[in-house]
Amino acid sequence: MPKAAASKGPAVKHKFIIDYSKPASDGVFDGADFEKYLHDRIKVEGKAGQLGEAVKIARDNTNNKITVSSNIPFSKRYLKYLTKKFLKKNSLRDWIRVVASSKDIYQLRFYNIAGAGEEEEEEE
Repeated sequence: MPKAAASKGPAVKHKFIIDYSKPASDGVFDGADFEKYLHDRIKVEGKAGQLGEAVKIARDNTNNKITVSSNIPFSKRYLKYLTKKFLKKNSLRDWIRVVASSKDIYQLRFYNIAGAGEEEEEEE
């Protein structure tokens, strides 16, 4: 029995980064608006907007990144879901996609429309 009590240590710590530098450099994406959206929409214990000490959202203006740190179990997929929802709300979903560049980083990238247009012309 003592081993079970000993295994209860600090809660699982998650840190995810969303890099929106490419859309922000074109002036299409507003980082402050996205940060507010995440703050209002992330649910903790079934309640949206009440992050408390469990989840922290920080925006880095110099690198155009948002960092989401969590002391509770938190899904990276949930961040992707909220990001896609934000893009759809702002009518950016047709031009920007969410790509996992590493284990704990998402990047917002533009679709490669120029390459697709060249392929269609060659088929004719």
